[in-house]
Amino acid sequence: MRFVDDYKISYICNLNDITMDITLEKKAHVFRLPAYLLDKLKELAKKDRRSLNNYVECLLLDAVYHEPNEETVKAMNEAKEGKLSGPIDTSSVEAMLKSMDL
Repeated sequence: MRFVDDYKISYICNLNDITMDITLEKKAHVFRLPAYLLDKLKELAKKDRRSLNNYVECLLLDAVYHEPNEETVKAMNEAKEGKLSGPIDTSSVEAMLKSMDL
């Protein structure tokens, strides 16, 4: 009995406000997950009106291919090096931007 079938599919994955139009060669694979994790993934997929497979695939694509842009990398490095000029007010977006001199 052959379980793994190769196929190609095109779809749009919307997760965390990111749209990915992807055409990939796919292979079926079996994963063992703790029951509580599988239940939570099913719950989240249902809430998002998606199949479990599509939901998990989008999570994995986001984790593997989501890379911060150049400006974000620069800001992350500045924060790691302690180059922040002072505390950032996160009480509101406007306050945060003002405390960052933006």
